Amino acid sequence: MNFANRTPEVTPSPKGKRQARKVLLVDDSRAQRNLIGVQLRRAGYAVTEAASGDEALALCDGLEPDFILSDWVMPGMSGLDLCRAFRARARKVYGYFVLLTSNAEEGDIARGLDAGADDFLTKPIAGQELLARLSAGERILRIEEELRASNDQLRRALDKLEETQAAIDRDLREARKLQQGLVRERAGRFGPLQLSLLLRPAGHIGGDLVGFFPINADRVGLYALDVSGHGVTAALLTAQLSVHLSGAADQNVALRAAQAGSDAVTPAALAHFFNNMMLEEMSTDSYFTMIYAELNHLTGRVQMVQAGHPHPMLQKPDGRVLKIGNGGMPVGVFDNPIFDEIEFTLEPGDRLLIASDGITEASSSAGPLLGEEGLEAIMRTNAFLSGHAFLESMAWSVSEYCRGERLDDMSAVLIEYLRPAETVKLPRH
Repeated sequence: MNFANRTPEVTPSPKGKRQARKVLLVDDSRAQRNLIGVQLRRAGYAVTEAASGDEALALCDGLEPDFILSDWVMPGMSGLDLCRAFRARARKVYGYFVLLTSNAEEGDIARGLDAGADDFLTKPIAGQELLARLSAGERILRIEEELRASNDQLRRALDKLEETQAAIDRDLREARKLQQGLVRERAGRFGPLQLSLLLRPAGHIGGDLVGFFPINADRVGLYALDVSGHGVTAALLTAQLSVHLSGAADQNVALRAAQAGSDAVTPAALAHFFNNMMLEEMSTDSYFTMIYAELNHLTGRVQMVQAGHPHPMLQKPDGRVLKIGNGGMPVGVFDNPIFDEIEFTLEPGDRLLIASDGITEASSSAGPLLGEEGLEAIMRTNAFLSGHAFLESMAWSVSEYCRGERLDDMSAVLIEYLRPAETVKLPRH
């Protein structure tokens, strides 16, 4: 591993005092080594001497010098070759390399820098200049040590962050299972009416919720919710809302009146109940859009409230797609909201699609929103499919449209009024 991609620990010296910098002095002349070595030792450096480039290279493994002062011209391995070999070795810390030369021409300096030298000193070497050059090198080494120490701290912080992120991911995966469990049934059949549900969060967890529950012998309640925002906050609110819309009569707000002997709460009254609950009981800036409907599966009659949710799309047997509702206000924003109350009757062969804005507002990075026109096109294209096959094909089309970069949750409720089976007369032979 090269120095460039290693960040070792910086070892402080005892009692807070900096350890003496290690200098490897390389020169084939003993007299030159003695002359320079004396000056360095007096200045507080720990000096090791080598008489050749090969000897110096062998010492580098155990010594790991802070500075190398090497004569350029030596028998065998030159100072330039030593510099190249030193830079090619794996090191824990940076080493500051100074070439000693008798003739520092411009071409020599260029070659030395290309080989990895940090500085040059011209012989004969003045003691004051030598110490000044090493002092400049000291600043470089201190900066490098501080960077290594900062990198070590950053790496430890990143390691802890990765551990924390892994724990969060595990929790979110479990939360996803729990949230998917809020939708207890993904399909239901009530007389000629078939219900199918789609719930596809953009991340681990989301803020969409769909479901249905029987009200009495001839009616079923169905809902689609979309909480503002994403992630944990939205998921917690959907979990609380699911309690109020669960199949248990003692918890389901719509069924409490029916349990007392009177009729179930109307769709509009349910929307106002949730609006008051959001404003009076919850300390949150979140809100949600909703469609709640009562469906009479004996007559096909639908009573619906629309509270800011995208328009339901009614597809007729001939393929025409009609937009239902005028919009209404979201739940949890205004003290006296106006919700859209809708009544209509489904006929054999009709199908009603209630989709979240994660479908109609899907877009690619460079393209427009899918929009209601795009959803209509998907419905017409998939008119021959029904139930979950239709919903899965729709979800695939949306993902393809946004090229897999879906940023919002995707949910839908599909209500199909199945035609009665026809008797086919076989020809007589």
